[in-house]
Amino acid sequence: MNIDKQYQKLLQDIIHNGVEKKDRTGTGTISVFGRQIRHKMSEGFPLITTKKMAFKTMVTELLWFLRGDTSIKYLVDNGCHIWDGDAYKNFEKQCVTGTGKKMTQEEFINFIKTDDEFAKKWGSLGKIYGFQWRNWGKDFKQIPNETGDKVYDITTTGIDQIANLISELKTNPDSRRLLVSAWNVEDVESGSMVLPPCHYGFQVYTRELSESERYDLCAAQKSKMTAISEEDYIKYNIPTRAISLMWNQRSCDFPLGIPANIMSYALLLTMFAKQLNMVPDELIGNLGDCHIYLNQIEGVKEQLTREPYELPTVKLLDRVVNDISEYTLNDIILENYQSHPKIYFPLSN
Repeated sequence: MNIDKQYQKLLQDIIHNGVEKKDRTGTGTISVFGRQIRHKMSEGFPLITTKKMAFKTMVTELLWFLRGDTSIKYLVDNGCHIWDGDAYKNFEKQCVTGTGKKMTQEEFINFIKTDDEFAKKWGSLGKIYGFQWRNWGKDFKQIPNETGDKVYDITTTGIDQIANLISELKTNPDSRRLLVSAWNVEDVESGSMVLPPCHYGFQVYTRELSESERYDLCAAQKSKMTAISEEDYIKYNIPTRAISLMWNQRSCDFPLGIPANIMSYALLLTMFAKQLNMVPDELIGNLGDCHIYLNQIEGVKEQLTREPYELPTVKLLDRVVNDISEYTLNDIILENYQSHPKIYFPLSN
């Protein structure tokens, strides 16, 4: 089933079967539990078409994760404001005792943009996704010497899960341990992040391509349909494997978050495939608490009336990168995206 149709079906499911629940934001939701979404990447890039999606904003967030960054300065400098509310809320909780003054969110973001010292102090969101993906376990500690008269500053080395995953995919692509986790129990319990991860882990899986699949890939590269030789497979660098990705998510804001999560993990899968010369195969989302906020219901009803368009395509430029974090917005090309108009859904922080 088309990804848009799957998505609309799940929205309908929540509307018809959801129960009302309270939530940490005080807004209130209707919610169901335990759903799944699946998409074959050969059917197109899964960017929802029943409302206009802010593609560049979502790409910027993923690139930020892959950098291991935790400060919103990179985001706001690149026009991405997904995390503004969380950063400002964190600032509000501390700023009265820390600085003795208050400011509006707009003023706060302007300071992040223009004042590097302010951004360094207040722009960090703690040990969220990118930190866990690329620096799991990294910590700053102060350790006294034996006599206790001096304290040494020590930064422990973290685990780069993304680099380790890519390395393992190159050497042991049939491994069943191709996992990345963002749910660091110690950091969640200690409050070392402004928000515990909603999408808390993902797993990838590869398989060998069949001879017919490789033949079709090679035929698509050749200008004339002639006999394909083994030299052609080498000449056109035809992949030998396909790669799939499955992510797990505990909390699923269906009108706002889930379309972005689908797109983000589809792009991450596309990046892995490019790095490894594999074919993006299947994208799967395992979804826990699937909810619609009560102030989003009217917008959802509007979206359910809309007929999906054909899916677009996304291409990565043929540029060699040493690390997946080196991709930029200019490397990622969205083609043939047609959508219905934007729907305003309130974000509950």
